Amino acid sequence: MKRIAVGDIAPDFTLNDNRKRPIHLADYRGKKVLLSWHPLAWTKVCAEQMKALEAHLADFSRFNTVALGMSIDSVPSKNQWAKQLLIAETMLLSDFWPHGGVARTYGLFRDVEGFSERANVLIDATGKVTWVKVYGVPELPDIDEVLAHCAE
Repeated sequence: MKRIAVGDIAPDFTLNDNRKRPIHLADYRGKKVLLSWHPLAWTKVCAEQMKALEAHLADFSRFNTVALGMSIDSVPSKNQWAKQLLIAETMLLSDFWPHGGVARTYGLFRDVEGFSERANVLIDATGKVTWVKVYGVPELPDIDEVLAHCAE
């Protein structure tokens, strides 16, 4: 599958968040959306990546951006993980079934390992992708770099 790229229209999807609420990408037209992909819950770097989203909610709001944490973990797992990390506001979406379906659509699924890349995909208010960055699995995204792209 071709990896999502700047200039592409972001494929629409509906996934449940950690609270079992259906989150539909198209409902956020008029706002920027950050899809912050992490490989697996319950790992140190993934935890730091998601905690950074929560810690910068006010910044994302100031930039008219909704940050969504994305992974192939199940809803119950993501819900317990969010509670442990004290993530109360950031929506952590479950791309569990079909396994990695949205990650595959975005060209971000790692078939050998069975999880997504660590990546950030920024979508503008019209649904067009404006920034894509894929990281090494052990690499923590720089939240200041992410926010700088949201501010553009």
